[in-house]
Amino acid sequence: MNNDKVLSLLGLAKKAGKLKGGEYCVETELKKGRAKLVIVANDASDNTKKSYTDMCSFKKVPIIFYGDKDSLGKCIGCEERAAVVLTDEGFANAVNKEISTREKKN
Repeated sequence: MNNDKVLSLLGLAKKAGKLKGGEYCVETELKKGRAKLVIVANDASDNTKKSYTDMCSFKKVPIIFYGDKDSLGKCIGCEERAAVVLTDEGFANAVNKEISTREKKN
């Protein structure tokens, strides 16, 4: 079993109803102003990455590139997902904190 804390947090957020996955859901949450953090898979297409980067920039929502489509999907109990969105500030802060902690260690 993979002990990736970021993916574990995403799984918890999904169970709590604070995470949505898939292109339509991510775009909807961004448009409605409920998105707190968008996570895009590193292996998503360049077009997908640019599209989400542009949307997040326009809506002033943080975006990070993390993991791959398979791991993002599996951690939330779905098939592959190129992007997921967190709609809770607490989960978004926890994911950002974990990622910044990792970057400091490397």
